[in-house]
Amino acid sequence: QVQLVESGGGLEQAGGSLRLSCVASGGTPFSNYATSWFRQAPGKEREFVAIFRWRSGVPFYANSVKGRFTIAGDNAKNTLYLQMNSLKAEDTAVYYCAAGPRTIREFTDAREYNHWGQGTQVTVSS
Repeated sequence: QVQLVESGGGLEQAGGSLRLSCVASGGTPFSNYATSWFRQAPGKEREFVAIFRWRSGVPFYANSVKGRFTIAGDNAKNTLYLQMNSLKAEDTAVYYCAAGPRTIREFTDAREYNHWGQGTQVTVSS
């Protein structure tokens, strides 16, 4: 059973940057899972942000963050990162780290993931 703990959220001005971290513990290497970032704004459904493919290192991003956000993983530290640049007010949300079976097909669907962190709040002021 993997436990996920996010950190790095906060208040930032539009155009600024933040880096989120998600540390995994529980014995199983993070790289054994499909690992993604999701976010949920007030009154909205949880939405996919990005996935990191540990074997290939090739990421995939939601169109809304492509070109501004970068997802990366550090195997030695069992940590997943999300570098967020050129932040916009619409990026304001609680950001969640998620892990699921490596065989996930619909990786943008939150229901495919069975491990979640507690979330970290990101607020972008315009």
